Amino acid sequence: MAGYGRRFVSVLSLLLLLVGVNASPYVRPSARRSLLWPFSSKTGTPDPQQVHVSLAGPKHMKVSWMTSSFTAPSTVEWGTTSGKYDSTAQGENTSYTYVFYKSGLFHHVVVGPLDASTSYYYRCGGAGPEFSFRTPPPAGPQVPITFAVAGDLGQTGWTKSTLDHIQKTDFDVLLFAGDLSYADYMQPLWDSFGQLVQPLASARPWMVTQGNHDVEEIPLLIKGFRSYNARWPMSFDGSPLTSNSFYSFEVAGVHVLMLGSYTDYAENSPQYSWLQADLVKVNRTRTPWLIAMLHAPWYNSNSAHQGDGDAMMSAMEPLLQKAQVDIVFAGHVHAYERTTRVFLKIADPCGIIHITIGAGGNREGLARSFKNPQPSWSLFREASFGNGELRVVNSTHANWSWHRNDNDEQVMADELWMTSLSSSSQDCSFVN
Repeated sequence: MAGYGRRFVSVLSLLLLLVGVNASPYVRPSARRSLLWPFSSKTGTPDPQQVHVSLAGPKHMKVSWMTSSFTAPSTVEWGTTSGKYDSTAQGENTSYTYVFYKSGLFHHVVVGPLDASTSYYYRCGGAGPEFSFRTPPPAGPQVPITFAVAGDLGQTGWTKSTLDHIQKTDFDVLLFAGDLSYADYMQPLWDSFGQLVQPLASARPWMVTQGNHDVEEIPLLIKGFRSYNARWPMSFDGSPLTSNSFYSFEVAGVHVLMLGSYTDYAENSPQYSWLQADLVKVNRTRTPWLIAMLHAPWYNSNSAHQGDGDAMMSAMEPLLQKAQVDIVFAGHVHAYERTTRVFLKIADPCGIIHITIGAGGNREGLARSFKNPQPSWSLFREASFGNGELRVVNSTHANWSWHRNDNDEQVMADELWMTSLSSSSQDCSFVN
């Protein structure tokens, strides 16, 4: 296996040089330590592998996993009692090749209808171990819900700390801002990442969006997001689009926009048109909270990745401002930063709070250099690994907190109580 890996790296490195792909355009200090996971789809790891779940519309969840067997059925059995499966659903499967790598078979099955706030036990493909997940709270503007929020995980010791801390949180849904595995063309690292996150991702829904390390495009040879699309397909809540690059979903009293920083977002693009149409459908009586997530931050006072989100911000910030989006979460910059409510770089009581959380643990290390003086719109910033938690209490109030990995101990470093713009005493109404 080691010889295969070295040959894969050598040949792939040559291909990347020939086509002009730079896999590591930004060099940072290394993370504290890396995890070497002795796993690949070739080693005979028992099926099912890399199990994770995601939301798939009202009262439904999607169960995803991989098998080394290409004859394994794409079925899920589930029920509310351990070992007793009252329902069965069948789904679809896919696989892919990447240079000399051939994946296993990825299965995706939508299960439901399901009751809210209920634990279900399930089995994938009619064999293997039993897993369980808990469904999110029911729909409703006054229904409390807790989101775990993370980005740029990778597979290091810091990643494990972040996952351990999230696992201790009684969250309902995890929002992920892109850059999952940091495989960077080495496809077996996608497999080890799937195994690493399985304990969390099989038990609570993970909703993810794309990052730059997820692209893995080789011009003229391989289109971008081949592995990401095969392994982490998200649902579109009835949208006719077939893209896995942007989508929205509703849970409890929250409407969430998942936007693609590396998919065309210009005013004549499909993503821009979709966003316009989706925002028109938002009902702030039903979902008083409106949240967006993307990868490259629009507001960033770190020296790293300056300007990477500017073009998308120029195109889409007016749309989100007009719709009274409460929060925009971003990754990409390996540090934490929180802004005041802001629009067009100016503090605005009707503006959006921007929060950068691209410090889940990746191998590139922290982005330690911030620009001085600190911009007036930037309220808190630090270079630390960690994760965030958003507790939506009711239709009007929510609590945000950032939890730093401080020598593997979880320390709350920043906290904010906020009021939804849909219920603010400030006149933030807009004209359609």
